[in-house]
Amino acid sequence: MASVKQFQVTFDCADPQRVARFWSEVLGYVLPPDQTDPASASCSDPTGVGPRLYFQRVPEGKVVKNRVHLDVRVGTGLVGEARLAALEAECARLLPLGAVRGNLLLADGVNESCLVMQDIEGNEFCLD
Repeated sequence: MASVKQFQVTFDCADPQRVARFWSEVLGYVLPPDQTDPASASCSDPTGVGPRLYFQRVPEGKVVKNRVHLDVRVGTGLVGEARLAALEAECARLLPLGAVRGNLLLADGVNESCLVMQDIEGNEFCLD
């Protein structure tokens, strides 16, 4: 059996410092105190459970839909109106940070409701 490997999630972006601050607010992650390199930034889970997020400057902008995205789990265990209320409350918290609301995908009998959003550089993520 293979051992579990640690991993980080890497974002290509135009402004690594700004995107790192956004995601640290979304997830409750912390930024390193000495982070000043304009070409890269990171944030990490203060409990050590979640993966480190790394942000690297690239010259090209985002063009198409992400092939991988983060699901921010705010409605775990909730269904129906309670789940929708949790998704909407988190959306309301994230909009002033620069997030953009996308489509609300309602429960369909197989999947529970989720809310598609974008971060400050247009990367899709879901409130799930």
